[in-house]
Amino acid sequence: MEDTHRSNQTYGDQIWDLVLRTYDLGFTSFGGPPSHFHIFHRRFVEEGSKRPWIDEQTYLELFAICQALPGPASTKMFFCIALLRAGFLAAMLAFLIWSLPGAIAMFSLAIGVRRIGEVLPAPAYALLSGLNAATVGIIAVAAVQLARKAITDPLSRLLVTLGGCAGVCYNALWYFPTIMVLGGSTTLIWDCWLRAKWGRFLARRQQARQSANPSRVVEENEAPATDITSRETSSIALVRRNVAPAAAGETPASPATPRPESRISVVYGLVIIVVFFAMFAGVMVARALASNAPRTFQLFSNMFLAGTVIFGGGPVVIPLLREYVVQPGWVSPRDFLIGLAIIQACPGPNFNFAVFLGALTLPLTPASMALGALIGFSGIFAPGLILSVGFQSLWRALRSKPAVVSILRGINATAVGLVFTAVYRLWEIGYLTVDEGQGISLGKNPWWVAVTAGTFVMGDSFGVPAAVAILSGGVLGLAWWGVVGARGG
Repeated sequence: MEDTHRSNQTYGDQIWDLVLRTYDLGFTSFGGPPSHFHIFHRRFVEEGSKRPWIDEQTYLELFAICQALPGPASTKMFFCIALLRAGFLAAMLAFLIWSLPGAIAMFSLAIGVRRIGEVLPAPAYALLSGLNAATVGIIAVAAVQLARKAITDPLSRLLVTLGGCAGVCYNALWYFPTIMVLGGSTTLIWDCWLRAKWGRFLARRQQARQSANPSRVVEENEAPATDITSRETSSIALVRRNVAPAAAGETPASPATPRPESRISVVYGLVIIVVFFAMFAGVMVARALASNAPRTFQLFSNMFLAGTVIFGGGPVVIPLLREYVVQPGWVSPRDFLIGLAIIQACPGPNFNFAVFLGALTLPLTPASMALGALIGFSGIFAPGLILSVGFQSLWRALRSKPAVVSILRGINATAVGLVFTAVYRLWEIGYLTVDEGQGISLGKNPWWVAVTAGTFVMGDSFGVPAAVAILSGGVLGLAWWGVVGARGG
């Protein structure tokens, strides 16, 4: 049994197990947060032969919590899984394993960008466009797969749809958190209040029909009102059981899969949360009062603010980072878009984009670039990880409450809808040319539409790994340039 095995493990054994299970993720997790969530489910929930770390319900709860907290969603998810598995030090090790490969790659890119001219060779734009188009297809695959898991009843289907539509129509710092709060409030009202009223209404209507026509016999193909209510109630029960939706095509977690508990007490969790918000207030006050503060502090405060107020992960943080580093003149629009194209094709968290931007913000010497990269890295990741530690300790006391489970069901469905928003926004800036360095919609060129659609089919229908699919997009981009671009077409 898994519980017995875990109890017999020393702390060193747990660390070694974590390294063996996660050492490759920083190099192979392509496709951004939506793909990352699918990878985590496959790696830590489904693999029964390798002793799953968490059960299906814990995974769904962590997903909703990480979406509801600010910061990099997939990084928080990975950090929380490792924290539950082996404690804080193991979680920090997992975070470094997860984030450092992509961070080093983005720092190397920043060094290279400082040495290139204002205009890239035409094949480079074709390569970047192909990588972007393929990445959009991979993210679309992950969005569809997450939706299959999140949709358990008509209400969750409606929330996924409305979340995606609302996210496409508008974008602001306060907007995405508000959408998720509305989603959680909707399921809370329905599950804890309206569902019972609706069931009683259907029961009374059926009784009235039977009173009006006592001889009427209910046909076999007509479901009684009580059955309707029962089917509706099953949606929330599905979230509370350790069972994956059958539509997802996944294997349910084994009954022996452990239900890990937080290793941090509620008191310490509350202290961590209070200290964090005190620190955040101090940084923001200093940011407002110090008009001539050093650029290092301005960079840290901007990244710290971004990591605290951004909900929804990497695709959501891009517009805010652009405002924080391009408008002050720290990073050129061309360099920003080059980094944006490359980060989509890099493994690991999209928040590593802050490493690239931080290095370009302090470009005087290699040492100053390294300092800027470190400031960007620590500033943008710290808020989400700190809050994850604090709130995970509170979850043990909250997760048994039906109202909390209901709220998380709505947050989960709405957050999955916002993943489709990320697909749309990346689609709209995915095509780069020598003349159009601001990014053009992939829909402007049929070839990039074909690359995106082909990548989607490769990932969804044939299970092609994300890394292979994205590299294929880059090759197809170069092929397009060889046939059309080189002739000026």
